[in-house]
Amino acid sequence: MLEHCQSAQERWGGVNDIIDRWLNQRQSLLVVYCGLSGVKAFADNDQEHGATIRNLCQLLVDYVSAGHFEVYEQLIQEGKDFEDTEGLKKAATLYQVIDDTTEKLIDFNDKYEEIDDLSTLVEDLSETGVTLANRFEAEDQMINVLHTAHKQLVV
Repeated sequence: MLEHCQSAQERWGGVNDIIDRWLNQRQSLLVVYCGLSGVKAFADNDQEHGATIRNLCQLLVDYVSAGHFEVYEQLIQEGKDFEDTEGLKKAATLYQVIDDTTEKLIDFNDKYEEIDDLSTLVEDLSETGVTLANRFEAEDQMINVLHTAHKQLVV
Protein backbone atom coordinates (compact mmCIF):
# COMPACT_ATOMS: atom_id res chain seq x y z
CA MET A 1 0.00 0.00 0.00
CA LEU A 2 2.88 2.38 0.82
CA GLU A 3 4.45 1.75 -2.60
CA HIS A 4 1.10 2.56 -4.24
CA CYS A 5 1.00 5.82 -2.29
CA GLN A 6 4.48 6.78 -3.49
CA SER A 7 3.49 5.89 -7.05
CA ALA A 8 0.44 8.16 -6.85
CA GLN A 9 2.58 11.00 -5.55
CA GLU A 10 5.06 10.54 -8.42
CA ARG A 11 2.23 10.63 -10.98
CA TRP A 12 0.37 13.63 -9.57
CA GLY A 13 2.83 15.26 -7.18
CA GLY A 14 4.02 18.74 -8.02
CA VAL A 15 0.96 19.39 -10.16
CA ASN A 16 -0.96 21.03 -7.39
CA ASP A 17 0.06 22.06 -3.87
CA ILE A 18 -3.20 20.90 -2.29
CA ILE A 19 -2.92 17.47 -3.87
CA ASP A 20 0.77 17.30 -2.88
CA ARG A 21 -0.01 18.08 0.77
CA TRP A 22 -2.87 15.60 0.74
CA LEU A 23 -0.74 12.82 -0.75
CA ASN A 24 1.90 13.57 1.90
CA GLN A 25 -0.83 13.21 4.54
CA ARG A 26 -1.77 9.89 2.96
CA GLN A 27 1.81 8.70 3.21
CA SER A 28 2.07 9.74 6.87
CA LEU A 29 -1.20 7.96 7.58
CA LEU A 30 0.07 4.79 5.93
CA VAL A 31 3.35 4.82 7.83
CA VAL A 32 1.54 4.97 11.17
CA TYR A 33 -1.08 2.44 10.01
CA CYS A 34 1.60 -0.04 8.89
CA GLY A 35 3.43 0.32 12.19
CA LEU A 36 0.30 -0.54 14.15
CA SER A 37 -0.88 -3.28 11.81
CA GLY A 38 2.30 -5.21 12.60
CA VAL A 39 1.34 -5.51 16.27
CA LYS A 40 -0.17 -8.92 17.06
CA ALA A 41 -2.21 -7.97 20.14
CA PHE A 42 -3.18 -4.91 22.14
CA ALA A 43 -4.11 -4.64 25.81
CA ASP A 44 -6.91 -2.35 26.97
CA ASN A 45 -5.49 1.03 27.97
CA ASP A 46 -2.30 0.03 26.13
CA GLN A 47 0.18 2.72 27.18
CA GLU A 48 2.89 1.41 24.86
CA HIS A 49 0.79 1.95 21.72
CA GLY A 50 -1.77 4.46 23.01
CA ALA A 51 -0.15 7.57 21.54
CA THR A 52 0.29 5.85 18.17
CA ILE A 53 -3.35 4.72 18.12
CA ARG A 54 -4.50 8.26 18.90
CA ASN A 55 -2.14 9.61 16.23
CA LEU A 56 -3.61 7.19 13.68
CA CYS A 57 -7.12 8.33 14.58
CA GLN A 58 -6.14 11.99 14.18
CA LEU A 59 -4.39 11.33 10.87
CA LEU A 60 -7.48 9.48 9.60
CA VAL A 61 -9.77 12.38 10.48
CA ASP A 62 -7.37 14.96 9.02
CA TYR A 63 -6.94 12.97 5.80
CA VAL A 64 -10.66 12.33 5.32
CA SER A 65 -11.48 15.98 6.08
CA ALA A 66 -8.87 17.33 3.66
CA GLY A 67 -10.25 15.08 0.95
CA HIS A 68 -13.85 16.13 1.45
CA PHE A 69 -13.34 19.82 2.16
CA GLU A 70 -10.36 20.67 -0.04
CA VAL A 71 -9.31 18.14 -2.64
CA TYR A 72 -12.60 16.77 -3.99
CA GLU A 73 -14.11 20.25 -4.20
CA GLN A 74 -11.13 21.44 -6.20
CA LEU A 75 -11.20 18.42 -8.51
CA ILE A 76 -14.93 18.79 -9.17
CA GLN A 77 -14.49 22.51 -9.84
CA GLU A 78 -11.72 21.68 -12.30
CA GLY A 79 -14.05 19.25 -14.08
CA LYS A 80 -16.71 21.98 -14.27
CA ASP A 81 -14.19 24.56 -15.50
CA PHE A 82 -13.21 22.25 -18.36
CA GLU A 83 -16.86 21.30 -18.98
CA ASP A 84 -15.87 17.66 -18.56
CA THR A 85 -19.33 16.09 -18.32
CA GLU A 86 -18.02 12.56 -18.73
CA GLY A 87 -15.32 13.07 -16.11
CA LEU A 88 -17.85 14.52 -13.67
CA LYS A 89 -20.12 11.48 -14.17
CA LYS A 90 -17.21 9.13 -13.43
CA ALA A 91 -16.26 11.26 -10.43
CA ALA A 92 -19.79 11.01 -9.02
CA THR A 93 -19.55 7.21 -9.11
CA LEU A 94 -16.09 7.29 -7.53
CA TYR A 95 -17.30 9.72 -4.89
CA GLN A 96 -19.91 7.15 -3.78
CA VAL A 97 -17.12 4.63 -3.16
CA ILE A 98 -15.14 7.25 -1.25
CA ASP A 99 -18.18 8.34 0.75
CA ASP A 100 -18.88 4.73 1.76
CA THR A 101 -15.36 4.44 3.16
CA THR A 102 -15.66 7.72 5.07
CA GLU A 103 -18.25 6.35 7.48
CA LYS A 104 -16.12 3.27 8.20
CA LEU A 105 -13.02 5.37 8.87
CA ILE A 106 -14.87 7.81 11.13
CA ASP A 107 -16.39 4.86 13.01
CA PHE A 108 -12.85 3.51 13.54
CA ASN A 109 -11.80 6.89 14.92
CA ASP A 110 -14.81 7.10 17.22
CA LYS A 111 -14.17 3.61 18.54
CA TYR A 112 -10.45 4.03 19.20
CA GLU A 113 -9.88 7.69 20.06
CA GLU A 114 -10.05 6.38 23.62
CA ILE A 115 -7.92 3.30 24.22
CA ASP A 116 -9.98 1.70 26.98
CA ASP A 117 -11.24 -1.25 24.86
CA LEU A 118 -8.76 -2.56 22.30
CA SER A 119 -10.06 -6.15 22.20
CA THR A 120 -10.96 -5.95 18.49
CA LEU A 121 -8.29 -3.51 17.32
CA VAL A 122 -6.25 -6.11 15.39
CA GLU A 123 -9.32 -7.16 13.37
CA ASP A 124 -10.46 -3.57 12.94
CA LEU A 125 -7.02 -2.53 11.69
CA SER A 126 -7.22 -5.28 9.08
CA GLU A 127 -10.64 -4.09 7.93
CA THR A 128 -9.42 -0.50 7.94
CA GLY A 129 -6.53 -1.49 5.68
CA VAL A 130 -9.00 -2.85 3.12
CA THR A 131 -11.13 0.29 3.48
CA LEU A 132 -8.10 2.53 2.95
CA ALA A 133 -6.99 0.54 -0.11
CA ASN A 134 -10.46 0.91 -1.66
CA ARG A 135 -10.55 4.60 -0.85
CA PHE A 136 -7.07 5.28 -2.23
CA GLU A 137 -7.92 3.47 -5.47
CA ALA A 138 -11.09 5.54 -5.95
CA GLU A 139 -9.29 8.78 -5.03
CA ASP A 140 -6.47 8.05 -7.47
CA GLN A 141 -9.00 7.39 -10.21
CA MET A 142 -10.77 10.66 -9.38
CA ILE A 143 -7.48 12.57 -9.60
CA ASN A 144 -6.78 10.88 -12.91
CA VAL A 145 -10.24 11.61 -14.32
CA LEU A 146 -10.59 15.20 -13.14
CA HIS A 147 -7.05 16.51 -12.87
CA THR A 148 -4.51 14.59 -14.90
CA ALA A 149 -6.87 14.45 -17.88
CA HIS A 150 -6.83 18.26 -18.07
CA LYS A 151 -3.12 18.77 -17.51
CA GLN A 152 -2.34 18.95 -21.23
CA LEU A 153 -5.07 21.56 -21.79
CA VAL A 154 -3.41 24.02 -19.41
CA VAL A 155 -0.12 24.20 -21.34
